[in-house]
Amino acid sequence: MSSTTTLDQDIRRRRTVRWVISLATVGMVFDGYDLVIYGAVLSTFLGDSSHIGEVTPTLAGTLGSYALLGMMAGALMAGAVGDRIGRRKVMLIAYAWFSVGMFVTALMTTTTSFGVLRFLTGLGIGALIGTTATLVTEIAPPGRKNLASAISYAGVPLGSLLGALLTMLFLEAIGWRALFMVGALPLVTLLPLAILKMPESVQWLVARGELEKAREVSERTGIPMPAPRAEAEDAPRVGFAGLFSPGFVLATVVVGLMSALGQFLNYYLNTWLPVLMEQVGFNTRGSLSFLLVLAGGAIVGALTGARFADRFGARPVVATCFVIGAAFIALMSLDLPLGVRLACVAVVGFGTTGTSILIYGLVATQFPTPMRGAAVAWAAGFGRLGGVSGPLLGGLFLAAGVGVSSVFYVLAGLALVGAVLSVLVPRAHSASDTPVGTSAPEPSPRRALAGAPSDR
Repeated sequence: MSSTTTLDQDIRRRRTVRWVISLATVGMVFDGYDLVIYGAVLSTFLGDSSHIGEVTPTLAGTLGSYALLGMMAGALMAGAVGDRIGRRKVMLIAYAWFSVGMFVTALMTTTTSFGVLRFLTGLGIGALIGTTATLVTEIAPPGRKNLASAISYAGVPLGSLLGALLTMLFLEAIGWRALFMVGALPLVTLLPLAILKMPESVQWLVARGELEKAREVSERTGIPMPAPRAEAEDAPRVGFAGLFSPGFVLATVVVGLMSALGQFLNYYLNTWLPVLMEQVGFNTRGSLSFLLVLAGGAIVGALTGARFADRFGARPVVATCFVIGAAFIALMSLDLPLGVRLACVAVVGFGTTGTSILIYGLVATQFPTPMRGAAVAWAAGFGRLGGVSGPLLGGLFLAAGVGVSSVFYVLAGLALVGAVLSVLVPRAHSASDTPVGTSAPEPSPRRALAGAPSDR
């Protein structure tokens, strides 16, 4: 291969990587927007029954959980089909689905219809969450896979920041319905661009045996062809069947539990932090500002942590982030000056939402191509069990009169459990496939999970 051809391919690959990461990030922005917009307008529902009917604290937690149940179902469905029909198709369907869902939700006038649409919208968002890391890590170059995943999922706290900011500025002027309609913008912006610029994964095409199509996509995008497996008998099973096969089941269970704890902390804080801050004396606008700081800390922390994860491996980095999050959540129980409290919230964002972002990169580099989509979807879907519990438990705590300090101690303890689980994840060699022309073949995934030296 001539140097000109190699340079040409490198330029195409860089362009493709930029487009895929950019589109994936924007998609996650709207996931984060959906995550926070309900919590941001929750005080409006609690204080005025003219919008969707009477909303009690317990019902508020239940309504918040409906979207997360939808996300869990959507992620698991994406895992069931994503390794079979491809990553690109799932993502395009997800963009269209959740955009329409957000628009129709804005038209609802009863708590029942609002809850149903929150669930249906969650199906599309869950499918997107459960597929994004898979496509991004398969297209990202070696040594940058955790960073590429973190950049994409950093769109979640960025969207949360956007949702909190728009609510602070425009809720009184345009109302909650218009804010929900903002979530429909991907239908006319992101989706058309993704149809044009988002390719299918070359690794997935090769794993499926579609070598001719893989070469065409590789030539067009500059993404190198991975070497197909030479030993058919050693090839892992596809999808969820592979996740629960011997050699993978322990890693599957542990990352599922770890993701559930991360998402519990993420959704609890993004739903209930404004209400908790109101209970300690802040007004509505001031309490929403804590969501901005939480999201900002998550973005900076996730990107910083991803650089270390690519260098030292994701497992120790995720464990460290959980410990940091636990320490600063506990500090939130103290009567701190405003500046110190805001700084603590920023670090809490790094140790909770930021950590949940890093978990997706860990999972995507932990499992081989034939089951990678199912693995990420499993982490996203099973993780939503924790996400569902967050808003629900927050409503129960509020109705029971549990003190703010006690709430923070419970959250800190759960973060420490997450750190322990992170350490228990079996060590794994990078699950990325070896490009054609390199000398080192991809190791057996069973051997890799059993004790290879690095998960970078």
